[in-house]
Amino acid sequence: MRFLAACRRQPVDATPVWFMRQAGRSLPEYRALRGSGSILQATSDPETAAEITLQPVRRYGVDAAILFSDIVVPLVAIGLDIDIVPGRGPVLAEPFRSRADLARLRRLEAGDDLAHVIETVRILKEELSIPLIGFAGAPFTLASYLVEGGPSRTFGRTKVLMHSEPLVWAELLERLGDISLAALRAQVEAGAAAVQLFDSWAGALSRAEYERFVLPASRRVLEGLADLDVPRIHFGVGTGELLDLMAGAGSDVVGVDWRVALDEAARRVGGAKALQGNLDPAICLGPLPVVEEAARRVLKEASGLSGHVFNLGHGVLPETDPGILAAVVDLVHEETGR
Repeated sequence: MRFLAACRRQPVDATPVWFMRQAGRSLPEYRALRGSGSILQATSDPETAAEITLQPVRRYGVDAAILFSDIVVPLVAIGLDIDIVPGRGPVLAEPFRSRADLARLRRLEAGDDLAHVIETVRILKEELSIPLIGFAGAPFTLASYLVEGGPSRTFGRTKVLMHSEPLVWAELLERLGDISLAALRAQVEAGAAAVQLFDSWAGALSRAEYERFVLPASRRVLEGLADLDVPRIHFGVGTGELLDLMAGAGSDVVGVDWRVALDEAARRVGGAKALQGNLDPAICLGPLPVVEEAARRVLKEASGLSGHVFNLGHGVLPETDPGILAAVVDLVHEETGR
């Protein structure tokens, strides 16, 4: 399959395409199915989660599906009081403030705690003719939600804990890494053909902070998947200055946001990894000719790469016209097909 081949830097008949958040609020069929219920309610029902995963596959003709879930699902499964607030994101009722809070992070027993996720993957394995991507949050991004209590612009409390209590921080990331690794392994063992580790907010860190406080935990997660022999994708937003460090964490594919051209990203990464990206999702709100021009620019920047998976530089925006994304898939396939 072209997606898996591209991840492994093998020849493909056309550049594969999928979109982060391809299943979601931009699709009218998604909104109709979910109604006013929460994301966590939808993910807890395997039939619903499977159907939402399949919706963009039918509409767009993408080359990979990504499991409909959320990075906080494993944390909710071990008993943390987290809600996903519309327009804001994950919010923790009682943020982590001290070493004592680490006791709230019990071991994830994936077979029991994530039984609904495992069943969703099993359903999709039977339904899909393209690869399914499983995913989890990276330890830093999960930790930022727990320490801040929700999304943050500054990550002030997170950075203070990181620098002032490095031993507590290290144990926090170790426990979160164990949870993410267990969740990813369970998804692969149930049928996922690739995985993505989302370190969405790592771009808030300096190189020194990332290398000292974050990279070891991410590497432990990614290297802990090596025996499963599935492509591993590592992605963060605003991580242009960290790309070479992220490339050393053990992934097969490095995700690149829209701020760095793919040919420059390849130079920073060193050429030994496939790259994923990196059309600006905001551009997709524009008229089709503008979007097509931007998509062709991405393809031109990627033309010399030995492995490229076309994607956005972050998730699909809710206001996006689904017809625009379908046209992007067609363009990429047509212009790169042999």
